[in-house]
Amino acid sequence: MHKVLTLNNIAKKGLDRFDGQQFSVGDEVESPDAILLRSFKLAEAQATDGVLAVGRAGAGVNNIPVAACTDRGIVVFNTPGANANAVKELVVAGMLLSRRGIVQGIDYVDGLSREQDKGSLNGLVESSKKQFKGSELKGRTLGVLGLGAIGSMVADIALEFDMKVIGYDPALSVDAAWRLSSRVEKMESIEALFARSDLVSLHVPAIPETLGLVNGALLALTQPHCVLLNFARGEIVDPSAIREALSAGRLAQYISDFPEPELMGLEGVMATPHLGASTDEAEENCAVMVADQLIDFLKNGNIKNSVNFPSVFLERSPLGSRIAFSNRNVPRILGSVLSLLADRNINVIDMLNKSRDDIAYNLIDIESKPDAGLVEAIEAIEDVINVRLLP
Repeated sequence: MHKVLTLNNIAKKGLDRFDGQQFSVGDEVESPDAILLRSFKLAEAQATDGVLAVGRAGAGVNNIPVAACTDRGIVVFNTPGANANAVKELVVAGMLLSRRGIVQGIDYVDGLSREQDKGSLNGLVESSKKQFKGSELKGRTLGVLGLGAIGSMVADIALEFDMKVIGYDPALSVDAAWRLSSRVEKMESIEALFARSDLVSLHVPAIPETLGLVNGALLALTQPHCVLLNFARGEIVDPSAIREALSAGRLAQYISDFPEPELMGLEGVMATPHLGASTDEAEENCAVMVADQLIDFLKNGNIKNSVNFPSVFLERSPLGSRIAFSNRNVPRILGSVLSLLADRNINVIDMLNKSRDDIAYNLIDIESKPDAGLVEAIEAIEDVINVRLLP
């Protein structure tokens, strides 16, 4: 039986995907084969010996020690796109809040709660509404930094608002490019995007290359009326640079899903308490996706949506067994394993070998049940990290 340790509350719809006859799942599981979490900050020591995979019910994995997991052959999964609609809708709310005096107007009306005469109340409202006058999104230019699952959806909804949309993503995948509307104008640089936008929406992950990406030099290029929306990750923006740009009049507003102590109470800053994926639908979508990925990996060795291992899918043969193993991405490992199989007169039915950066992963379907010493023999090969036999 496979054992899965949960370190956050996971939506029941996702947990129900695990067959109780084959999986033991819960927050008290000992010696787990896999860990399932959301925002729990996973320490390296918590990925104990025997852990084969970590599943993140969400897109960001900055709460997981990915490099350490890779070094130990632990596959880290995430759920790109599962919460995309929820984030997109919150970005739209941020865009609307930036252009219209909605929050300010609500606060003003709340302050009139003692006014009980309807005529007087209407008079006050009509005479005061001009101070909350805003402007429309139609005709404005939205710059989208990062055109993946969420960024492309934000671009699409902005086009529906009759906005002009420009985008920049140096790591745009082929699949993402196919999803993207031809009406989105591609920028040659991040600097060009910031300089031309009335609003900029950030949709890049928090990785070493993007930490502090939005800095003083970049904000110096923005138009004074520009609004910056950050519903991606707090770490990609330098809060000191935001404070300085607002104070100097180089930025009109900063709307973020990640409150920063340095920006609390500052005029022009509006922050929500990390609500991006906080919908019932998003939590269920993420839970179902990550559960299915863990199930397929634990049962069949297949990998989909991993942030540190290559994508690998090999249809199971109805006969024989499957060997799954990971190794350092160096020459002659696969050949050594195939030699071990040949020495034991074990016929290979099918196989797949893929690599990603410094790690390689292999699935080999064999015709007969191997002897007890085969796994130990493969493990003994230099640079092999871990080995599994899947009946």
